[in-house]
Amino acid sequence: MKNNRPYGKLILSVLLDAMGYTSFIIPGIGEFSDVVWAPISAWVMTKMYKGQQGKIAAGISFVEEALPGLDVIPTFTIMWFYTYVFSKKKETIIEVK
Repeated sequence: MKNNRPYGKLILSVLLDAMGYTSFIIPGIGEFSDVVWAPISAWVMTKMYKGQQGKIAAGISFVEEALPGLDVIPTFTIMWFYTYVFSKKKETIIEVK
């Protein structure tokens, strides 16, 4: 069951990114929702990903959600891939040496 946990986090990441896209769907309300969603997304990012990487990702998520037009960047999903795909490959390469 523990092996399925990363995939649950992937599903949550996709859903959270979709929430960030809603500002494009609802005209007029979108700008207000970005002001509310930016700090929430940063806080959620720190809870999903601990340590220095989570803090950096939270800062990026905050800026991405706060600035207009950048909502299309799937920050949560990118962080998931960085954590569970790219970092794992890096660890494997280091272990081989």
